[in-house]
Amino acid sequence: MELTRTIKQAICALFEVHSDENGVQRIVTPLEYSGSGDRIVVRVRPEEHGFSIDENGESALYANMADGDVELESVQRWLAELPDHSPVSADENEILRAHAPDERLIPAYIFRVAEAAQNLYALATARQPRKESDFKIKVAQAVEAAAQKVGFKYGTDVELPIAGEFKADHVIYSPTPLIVIAASGIQRLLEAELIHMRYQQENMPGFVLAAVESQRAVGTKQFERANYYTGKTVSFNPLDFSTLIASQIQ
Repeated sequence: MELTRTIKQAICALFEVHSDENGVQRIVTPLEYSGSGDRIVVRVRPEEHGFSIDENGESALYANMADGDVELESVQRWLAELPDHSPVSADENEILRAHAPDERLIPAYIFRVAEAAQNLYALATARQPRKESDFKIKVAQAVEAAAQKVGFKYGTDVELPIAGEFKADHVIYSPTPLIVIAASGIQRLLEAELIHMRYQQENMPGFVLAAVESQRAVGTKQFERANYYTGKTVSFNPLDFSTLIASQIQ
């Protein structure tokens, strides 16, 4: 009996439970996203007819940050088949979620959601043969064409005059400098947001234009968020991007 009690206490101690706003319970589990060291966090949210248990979309977010791809055929097939053998399913925002009509189901469903989050991350970050992308080359060509069209000088790989030792992929030296960030992944897009914030905090003129290779490369939620924290964030198209630059600095 003593050993049983000790094991039960040890297992319970592995989980951290925090009360957030609106009755949400945030559970930090001992499970981790493979190779990242980040622990899987599950949230329990009260609903009208029970409880929603979800991972807040973090498995897809972390996978994108680790240069994974949740749009891979193998990942999408696994997501489609998940509800056949689990109470967990993915919604339109890539959030893994289970519904518990009875609070007695919550502990088991916390495990099932955490398990699904771990599997999604592992599948999305499994190393696939990658084709070399010419995305940054095309961005550079579009910037050069736009700068020549409007007659402004421009620089490449420019260290910015703000705190943090940030660099822009390109800067067009118009009256309000146009700072171009070629974001091939989510980390570079986050840097674009930080650059935008620094320019605002230091009250310096500058317009941050972030171009992503595709929404899929950074995740739809992060792409949509970035438009609130940069001057503008767009999915790259060579012709449209060059036209956008020209119109922005004229």
